[in-house]
Amino acid sequence: MVRLILDSSAGGYPVLIGTNLQRELRNVVTRLDPTGAAIITDTNVRPWAVKAAKAIKRAGLKTAIHAVPAGEHSKTMSQLQHVLSFLERQQIDRGGCVIAVGGGTVGDLAGLAAAMWQRGVRLIAVPTTLLAMVDSSIGGKTGVNGRRSKNAIGTFWQPSAVVSDLAAIETLPAPSYRDAFAEVVKYAVAMDRGLFDLLQRNAPRLADDRDLVMLQRVVFRCVAAKALVVAKDERDRGPRAILNYGHTAGHALEAASGFRISHGRAVAFGMRVAADIAVSMELCSRRVAESQDALLDVFGLPGRPPRADPNRVIAAIALDKKARRGKVAWVMPRRIGHAEIGHAVPGALVRRAVTRALA
Repeated sequence: MVRLILDSSAGGYPVLIGTNLQRELRNVVTRLDPTGAAIITDTNVRPWAVKAAKAIKRAGLKTAIHAVPAGEHSKTMSQLQHVLSFLERQQIDRGGCVIAVGGGTVGDLAGLAAAMWQRGVRLIAVPTTLLAMVDSSIGGKTGVNGRRSKNAIGTFWQPSAVVSDLAAIETLPAPSYRDAFAEVVKYAVAMDRGLFDLLQRNAPRLADDRDLVMLQRVVFRCVAAKALVVAKDERDRGPRAILNYGHTAGHALEAASGFRISHGRAVAFGMRVAADIAVSMELCSRRVAESQDALLDVFGLPGRPPRADPNRVIAAIALDKKARRGKVAWVMPRRIGHAEIGHAVPGALVRRAVTRALA
């Protein structure tokens, strides 16, 4: 097991990465000494929530489980209301805590509920997908989707602890597992050349064998990379935008498809679009784009071209959360391990790249 302490405005909090961490979860809860606990999960990973509940029970704390339907469609205001009603029934007071056991959907939804309930109760994140371990469980962003916009309704609420049990990854379906490598490759291309080299050398062990020792190294590097950025820009006012690499077109694709396309596939699509544009604008070499795309290919991302109307994708790009006065600031790769924020892109280049990526 490895342990990091992440800095935030609310104080430092631990991120634990290892296998079979039920005892560590119990220790985390014991140290927090909450007056009550409520577990939020989804219907796919309820067995992991039951394991968490048993671990917490050994710490002398009773808890209950609320499971939302699995999938992105649970990131809605109506499901948020159900979660808040559950916290009310469980009489979670200001000394209590919410424990999010699941992937990114559960983490975002439960995190927003924790931020709102009693004007803020403590949150423990127990991510069960590789995607959540390397990205969404870190950094304090919570939220649900608007009708047309990804994560348009939310707030910042840092967890009190993150417990990433890699054993959960062994049970993930292959598409969900490979999906996560879009975010992993994002960190490698935008921020960490060493991670890119590690992925190239060990792609078969990661893509096919789910080598947990290697995965621990990958998760650690991703968490460390994100932690450094978040510590400098917790409220997403500037430098944190680097984490948006691939997300401008990616989030637009998700919204244009009615959130039927998975987040990982969408981000991989968005990275390919961004790299294509960067080559056209002479911001990076074609070799950089080809190296990125070759690594995405190893993990089967995004797989078959997504089915979406290019016009709807382009229209959704204009709704990007980081747009200012209708102008979208793109994150562009310059070389492997280094990207830049704040690039304006001519509409014709966006249309051409999006249409090409969807073809």
